[in-house]
Amino acid sequence: MKRRTARTIIFLLTLLIFFGGVGAAGYWLLSRRSDASGPGGVSIAAPTNLEDLFVSFYLDTRRAELSTPASDDPSAVVFTIEPGESVAQIAARLQSDGLVRDAQLFRLYLRYSKLDSGVEAGQFTLKKTMTIPEIAQALQSGKRDDELTLTVPEGRRLEEVAALVAQQTPISATVFLALARDAQLWAAQYPFLADLPPGASLEGYLFPDTYRLPKDVIASDVVARMLANFDRRITPAMRDKLASQKRSLFQAVTLASIVEREAVVAQERPVIAGVYLNRLKAGMALDADPTVQYAMASAEEQAPWWPQLTQEDYRAVKSPYNTYLNPDLPPGPIANPGLSSLQAAIEPAQTDFYFFRASCSRDGTHLFSKTLEEHAAKECK
Repeated sequence: MKRRTARTIIFLLTLLIFFGGVGAAGYWLLSRRSDASGPGGVSIAAPTNLEDLFVSFYLDTRRAELSTPASDDPSAVVFTIEPGESVAQIAARLQSDGLVRDAQLFRLYLRYSKLDSGVEAGQFTLKKTMTIPEIAQALQSGKRDDELTLTVPEGRRLEEVAALVAQQTPISATVFLALARDAQLWAAQYPFLADLPPGASLEGYLFPDTYRLPKDVIASDVVARMLANFDRRITPAMRDKLASQKRSLFQAVTLASIVEREAVVAQERPVIAGVYLNRLKAGMALDADPTVQYAMASAEEQAPWWPQLTQEDYRAVKSPYNTYLNPDLPPGPIANPGLSSLQAAIEPAQTDFYFFRASCSRDGTHLFSKTLEEHAAKECK
């Protein structure tokens, strides 16, 4: 009898606490509707179920943090979301990048505001002076009316990239080139540029991709996005691979830029890279046509940037970039390579080939040979 009475009392107390809590939460909810934005100006929508009620209560207690930026540093931060990346992963990276102070608070705000489904892959320019609600909105697919799209294909040289930027954004080619022609302007911010020689430009490091940009974008933001993208694409494993080969990233980018201009068929890129490395090891000249084209156009300082070559050009173009005359890599990259060419330069195919020429079928493929005699025999009739 005593046990049954104790159970009844516990049950009644539980009901009292539960309904009292719900009633208090309901009273709080009704009272806060008169001040929807609350302290800090952050708007928190009314909950639609019991779970949302408690999340709403939690967010309301942390309004001040929601409306306080992580920093007073106004510098732009390029933030990339990969396809398939979870909200938890995104929130954690936002916190590690110093864009939000509390990843969990950001996740709860995003989920409660039903903004989590609108976050999509892409590159975004954020600032540490943005609040959590502002960052949540900036990552939404619906916030695209005030953006530009810049597409830079693989294998374009610096001047071509500048022209594309001028065509697709309000930035002039001249302003863009002024920033991109001096790598030292960026070396402190991007340590991977440390091994560039004095006077080097950013040729080779402006990563080809499609970029989403705000309409009021400035040239420095575009350059920063491209460099940050390059830094992210060259993984620690790729850098370790180069270190084990005692090759620098600058050498790999230079080789990749030549591969990018030579290769048409993707699967041939590692083979072409392997041929060039075999020639370098043997002390042979690379004999790469794109390097001569680069030298010719650079001397003229105007398009066409990839002119047609004659037999005379191979000997007449006096430039360190002419790899018919200089048995080594050129002084630097000749274009901005894509990821597959960079991967090919870092992990080339291991072959006995020293020569290649365009296939007679003119389908973009090449014929590879081990000896000069074999190479000559494959000349198109």
